[in-house]
Amino acid sequence: MAGINLYDYQLEAVEKMKNGCILCGGVGSGKSRTALAYYYIQQNGKLNTDKYVRMGNAPKDLYIITTARKRDTMEWEGELTPFLLSSHPEANLYSNKVVIDSWNNIKKYSDVKDAFFIFDEQRVVGSGAWVKSFLKIAKSNDWILLSATPGDTWLDYIPVFLANGFYKNRTEFMREHVVFSRFSKFPKVDRYIGTRRLIRLRDRILVNMDFKRNTISHHEDIYVPYDISAYKDAGKKRWDPYKNEPITNAGGLCYVWRKIVNSDEARQLAVLELFEKHPRAIIFYNFDYELDILKGLCYGDKVETAEWNGHKHQPVPKGKSWVYFVQYTAGAEGWNCIKTDTIIFYSQNYSYKVMQQAAGRIDRLNTPYTDLYYYHIKSRSGIDLAISRALKNKKKFNESGFVKWD
Repeated sequence: MAGINLYDYQLEAVEKMKNGCILCGGVGSGKSRTALAYYYIQQNGKLNTDKYVRMGNAPKDLYIITTARKRDTMEWEGELTPFLLSSHPEANLYSNKVVIDSWNNIKKYSDVKDAFFIFDEQRVVGSGAWVKSFLKIAKSNDWILLSATPGDTWLDYIPVFLANGFYKNRTEFMREHVVFSRFSKFPKVDRYIGTRRLIRLRDRILVNMDFKRNTISHHEDIYVPYDISAYKDAGKKRWDPYKNEPITNAGGLCYVWRKIVNSDEARQLAVLELFEKHPRAIIFYNFDYELDILKGLCYGDKVETAEWNGHKHQPVPKGKSWVYFVQYTAGAEGWNCIKTDTIIFYSQNYSYKVMQQAAGRIDRLNTPYTDLYYYHIKSRSGIDLAISRALKNKKKFNESGFVKWD
């Protein structure tokens, strides 16, 4: 059996890793393999050898908490194979337990002790049930976190700082570092203080993978027209033409504006023109009505179609010409495809993180393509331009901040 070999940048990351760290690497950098390599050497395995070196006689039980999609598609099983590990006891070389489960079930493992946890696709933000279970697990086990985008604000780091023992509780962190706005009707962070210490603490736990891609990403904005009259009417009258009822809040108005813009025939024509150039394409969308539009387009007689969303979990087609419809929330992470070089974003998602994760589905270490093409279909409407500005600034678009609602 061949030994476990890593790229130089992965090996450097393993050497820097320690219990309680966040392994940060871009989408497609091989974080899963690097994390397992760290576990492997912690259990007395050896890397970059000609032949596989067995771990110690009693390696710790391994728990991998990941997305539901990664669990269901058994992506981690493939990563475990070179290490001769498996969640199926009959296929596992060792007597230790290997468990792969989703974040939704993290509470089931709150009482586990003296094991090793890999938390994949970082979800420990805020102070909810997942965070409480994570903190309980971190007290009694070895653990590491994997993330492509570890945190937008200092508040995102609170659970990890608590798990590392830097602060006693959330209240202590708030007292030492957060100043709230005096003029807001709800708790709103005005500024952070003591940021030098925060930077120092973050640098202690963050392990960046120095990953240099061989691919070249080409992002192109495709601007299309929209029904300006209907758009203005919705904003002026605050009336939903689809439900034939008043619009009651900012979110409802943004939804109507987006539906007017995203349903335009010009946008549909742009998809077909792009597909003529790229006969194998992944198309990301946000809403069910967009999926209905996309499925109704005529791509050709021998074109295969498949979809991944909250309703269907179909695999990527394998033919010479195909379209794969993927809903952002359901499929922006946890899978990859090296059979195409093209992603079409039919509409923009509000989240910069989600857009980055979606783009990474084709930007993998083993892709045969050098040039990757990303087409962002958008209009020059106020809502599309505002979303684009937020994404450019690596922020999440805020509907309430965009709409002045009386």
